[in-house]
Amino acid sequence: MTTTPPLDCTPTLAALAPCEHIAGNEKFIIKGFALQERLTAQNGRSLVDLTLDLEDGAPVGNEESLRNLFVRLLNSPENTKRQAGVRIHPIDSPHCVRDLEVLLTQAGPNVRYITIPKVRGPREVQWCLGLIRHFTRALRIKSPIGLHLLIETSEALQHVVQLASIPEVTTLDFGLMDFISQLGGAVPSDCMKSPGQFSNAVIRATKAQIALAALGAHKIPSHNVTVDVRNPQQALKDARRARTEFGFMRMWSIHPDQIEPIITGMSPTGDEVLEAQEILARAAAAQWGPIEHGGRLHDRASFRYYWGILARSGRTHL
Repeated sequence: MTTTPPLDCTPTLAALAPCEHIAGNEKFIIKGFALQERLTAQNGRSLVDLTLDLEDGAPVGNEESLRNLFVRLLNSPENTKRQAGVRIHPIDSPHCVRDLEVLLTQAGPNVRYITIPKVRGPREVQWCLGLIRHFTRALRIKSPIGLHLLIETSEALQHVVQLASIPEVTTLDFGLMDFISQLGGAVPSDCMKSPGQFSNAVIRATKAQIALAALGAHKIPSHNVTVDVRNPQQALKDARRARTEFGFMRMWSIHPDQIEPIITGMSPTGDEVLEAQEILARAAAAQWGPIEHGGRLHDRASFRYYWGILARSGRTHL
């Protein structure tokens, strides 16, 4: 009996952590590295990716010292999981090129992804890709540097399918607050948090459009932050709704107390994992032919779904 499903039963989505935690100072970054180590799945990957923030987290006028700090931390022994990326300044900022130059030439092998904020269209993303290739050409980096695109402008939303189709892009992130802000009051501020963000028709349609574009290109859609940092349970509720109602498979955290609730909300439940293991074990025993389980017929279409459940839980064993 083979317990590895045939190729047409395996999911095509990238295996990324269900939580992306963002931090902008040394204390919180080191704490983030420790949390990555503690929150590790059975497959050895951390359930948390850590994004070092050069954009909103950078004090004005202190950008160069923050870049140097990030280089030191990315190259430090505390970065055990090597699952860290950097949010750079927007592409139209005078700091963008310098961000890439310093981080990639001095810590490139330890930069897993670059998050580009306030994206507007594919052309500027390709320009940024050219810079990344320029600065990393001599480093012979074995692991590719992924791109995470923050969809937080109406221009980006118009190009979201093309943006998702760029091969180096692994994640489309929804920047809810910036998106609402640039609409000039057309959407009320209450929609920057729950329950408004899940009930407003414009925001619901935007979330669905981003998620469908990402999933359709076999990329991961990442949900916006929960601003209620004093109530971790709200992050759990938001993560669960984002996953079950819109198909988001990842969510941003802005406070360490939000990380575990987000992982819980974004990850398959224990019952989902148990059901997947039972169905796939029976499928493997039947050489991946159709089976019956709980009064329902299952074939390769559902086997692919349940293998995806196990892959997301980090427990791909039967």
